Amino acid sequence: MIRRQIKDFLLKSASQYPVVLVHGPRQSGKTTLCRDTFADKPYISLENPDTRERALQDPRGFFKSIPNGAILDEIQNVPHLLSYMQQIVDESNQKGLFIITSGNNFALQQAVTQSLAGRVAMLKLLPFSLDEIKELNANDSIDSLILSGGYPRYITERPDRFFFYQNYISTYVERDVRQIVNIKDAALFHRFLVLCAGRIGSILDYTSLSNDCGINVRTAKEWLSILEASFIGFTLNPWYMKRTKRLIKSPKFYFYDTGLACALLGITEESQLNRDPLRGNLFENLVILERMKRSFNCAEQKNFWYYRTSDGKEIDLVEETGRILTPFEIKSSETFNSEFVKNFGVFEKEYPEMCGEKTVVYAGHESFEFKGVQVKNFR
Repeated sequence: MIRRQIKDFLLKSASQYPVVLVHGPRQSGKTTLCRDTFADKPYISLENPDTRERALQDPRGFFKSIPNGAILDEIQNVPHLLSYMQQIVDESNQKGLFIITSGNNFALQQAVTQSLAGRVAMLKLLPFSLDEIKELNANDSIDSLILSGGYPRYITERPDRFFFYQNYISTYVERDVRQIVNIKDAALFHRFLVLCAGRIGSILDYTSLSNDCGINVRTAKEWLSILEASFIGFTLNPWYMKRTKRLIKSPKFYFYDTGLACALLGITEESQLNRDPLRGNLFENLVILERMKRSFNCAEQKNFWYYRTSDGKEIDLVEETGRILTPFEIKSSETFNSEFVKNFGVFEKEYPEMCGEKTVVYAGHESFEFKGVQVKNFR
């Protein structure tokens, strides 16, 4: 079994809080992680119709059957259990009593914070990071890594890529989205997903997106929020301060798995990806995801942004840690070019006291320093 980097953080959280929530995309390994980490706890799946009905009809009796706590999988199926859980954890004063998981963040987070404020630690588990599977993919090309993504089942079992992702997309549309909102036209929503994949790493133009899909802007924004709540994609907002008026202020959109994005784009082979105009954007997505996974897995308190001026000077990723802004330029080229570092000067001039170490992440094989900038191989 591949050891998840977040496991140490999970154990620490369970030693400090009575409830730990592990949330993240479907098939990111939440259940496997929790059952492996807390093997002595009863495991209860709230996906099971009989169990779910029992929890809905008799929540007090349900909790009496697990006096020493349990792993409650997919808690979003019975969110009202959280209200009963509050009284139980307050009376027991036991740490790590309940470990709960969820693959749907739309209504759950508000329910958790209302019912269990101060009693719950919230951990986000994303698909495998490159560090977690480096022994399995040590010789894989960049294109192979982008196409494979990080879903544990795909990485460990290697089913047919096309059918794996088509089934994932179908299951997601049929189950998760319709649990969140009543989308009557699944084909239209699928088109919306494909259009979002075609805009990966680009500044979102809601009007263009809605026009291409045949929906209104309000619906486009609502559906994007659904993608974020279901851990399909995320927005990267621009960094700006109020005194700076000349910066772009629209977000970019990325996917939580590059393999899923490729499937939506109809990219199935490395040779096809290598020629695709979105290859650079997908590589950028991969690197940003790796930085986010590191932060989530190690409990680093970071915020993530991008930076772009109105005249097109851009930094692909800005990590905010306290008052320090760490800028990254991400390039899919295997050959370093001095042009890669030119926008750091603009950013550093704008934020001289906040700018931290400047880094270029590229697809080459060497790592070195160039004019005060760290140039690093993406691995």
